[in-house]
Amino acid sequence: MKIRLVAFASASEALGTSEMEVELAPGADLAGLRRQLEEQYPDLAPLWPRLALAIDGVISGPDSELRPGCEVALLPPVSGGAPSAVRVDEQPIDAASLLAAVEAPSRGAVTLFLGVVRDHHADQTVAGITYHAYHRMALDRLDRIVTELEADADDLRLAIHHRTGRLAPGVASVGIAAASPHRDAAYEASRLALERLKREVPVWKQEHYGNGAHAWREEEPLEPADRS
Repeated sequence: MKIRLVAFASASEALGTSEMEVELAPGADLAGLRRQLEEQYPDLAPLWPRLALAIDGVISGPDSELRPGCEVALLPPVSGGAPSAVRVDEQPIDAASLLAAVEAPSRGAVTLFLGVVRDHHADQTVAGITYHAYHRMALDRLDRIVTELEADADDLRLAIHHRTGRLAPGVASVGIAAASPHRDAAYEASRLALERLKREVPVWKQEHYGNGAHAWREEEPLEPADRS
């Protein structure tokens, strides 16, 4: 049977491609896929202990059986509401649009958080950062974060936009707008949304340094969306 394999960040570098078709024996599981890939792509072997694997957008265990035509994603650790309230794309973050998505006369507290690319990291000059995302899963995770946080507070609204592509220092890579009748709920929702984004959403960043080198910032293992 054939499956579609997609890989991100350091996993795509180890494979030499971001997607491919893989031929497997009928009834193969993720463990069998791992054995086959490690034989064909030795550079992938050191990464496996850090990878999360998703079948059709759902993180799955090694004994999960694969189906013909399914999509398997290799997900390295990530860089540390209504579907229209979440975006993952290359478009610049529009603060006014984020605020407009959450504002209402009943919500007296409105916050806007922007995460901006820094020009340094660990004593190195950063010339830019390239953000990569597993879009299908990233949007689903962001939507879940928004929905769950909104359910925890009365009349709370959230909107989140994460950019992809290469960004220069000083450019916003993520924007989070939160609105609530009271400021404490808006502040807390914005903080929790960012913390969960960094743990749960498959977005990776590749830092480009002033000396021409680059490195993947893979620090947080992806957590399952179901935290119960």
